[in-house]
Amino acid sequence: MNDVKSLSHSKWRCKYHIVLAPKYRRQEIYGKLKADIGKILRELSERRGVEIIEAECCPDHIHMLVAIPPHMSVAQYTGYLKSKSSLMIFDRHAKLKYKYGNRHFWCRGIMWTQLGSTKGQSKSTFRINCRKIL
Repeated sequence: MNDVKSLSHSKWRCKYHIVLAPKYRRQEIYGKLKADIGKILRELSERRGVEIIEAECCPDHIHMLVAIPPHMSVAQYTGYLKSKSSLMIFDRHAKLKYKYGNRHFWCRGIMWTQLGSTKGQSKSTFRINCRKIL
């Protein structure tokens, strides 16, 4: 029960597997851009109090296992993450504006699933889902 978080009158364990993909599913996430995106996503998640438990980058999408506090919905978090990270990515990599235009790095959709109640089950489910989606 170490991973159960608590507020003044409640206890919670909200873990989600989130997949983000760049616009047009371009295979852009590698090298320096991959490292910068990782730093940006970690920084933005810390600002909102969201813990990134595990993450994996592929050339055309990113998998994240995150613990989101109950006062924030998954849609709020992903909307914030996608909008702010796009701005930060284009500030650091100006050449991308010629491929993507209008500072839209991420595609419009999102995939997320809620994970089980035990830590081992969560991580194994996350790894299985990563393999299925790839």
